[in-house]
Amino acid sequence: MSEVALVTGASRGIGAAIAHAFAEQGFFVIGTATTASGAEKISASLSGRGRGLIMDIGSPQSVVTAMESLDSEESPAILVNNAGITNDNLMLRMSEDEWTRVIDVNVNGLYRVTKAVLRGMLRKRWGRIVNVGSTVGRMGNPGQANYVASKAAVEGFSRSLAIEVASRNITVNTVAPGFITTDMTDELTEDQKSAMLERIPAGRLGEPDDVVGVVCFLVSAQASYITGQTIQVNGGMFAA
Repeated sequence: MSEVALVTGASRGIGAAIAHAFAEQGFFVIGTATTASGAEKISASLSGRGRGLIMDIGSPQSVVTAMESLDSEESPAILVNNAGITNDNLMLRMSEDEWTRVIDVNVNGLYRVTKAVLRGMLRKRWGRIVNVGSTVGRMGNPGQANYVASKAAVEGFSRSLAIEVASRNITVNTVAPGFITTDMTDELTEDQKSAMLERIPAGRLGEPDDVVGVVCFLVSAQASYITGQTIQVNGGMFAA
């Protein structure tokens, strides 16, 4: 079997684009979704070059069950932690549940999946981990204190883990997209889109492929000496 890549949140948007790009590069791709229909959609789209897997990263038991279902040849050497959620509200209106759910999925879920695949990478003495953060993790965004906190945590997590595992030829990096065209941005009004574009010097929203190219580079041999870094993909909206 080809090298195995696990991509969480692969049923649509950036995750789906990454999964397809990996498949085209010859990896066997395991893409996760939270529902059976989502997993079936991934399997169909990969056309034998991978398969879908039901996994809710917000549930410890779901992660355990999903990882135990992989056979011995499906131990991932490449992991892209892409799955995440938003639940926006102003701080004074934000409920405990709105805060906790975002942190549990975006931060604790990152921990659960990474820990589950790390042992196999350590045995192989090789691995690539790319965590999908967000530009707002650095610049902030009103009404998203929970989401921004979670994406700032992704960067800190990546830097710390990178130091821990660098001697085993495992790299850990963060890709931080800005405003990218996805199902969520399609739901915005024209006024909302115009307001977003005013903040982007490049004058356009990003496309999933703008993120895919960076992710593909980070898992390649050419990026073997790059670890613990955050790469911003935001059209100049924020320079880190």
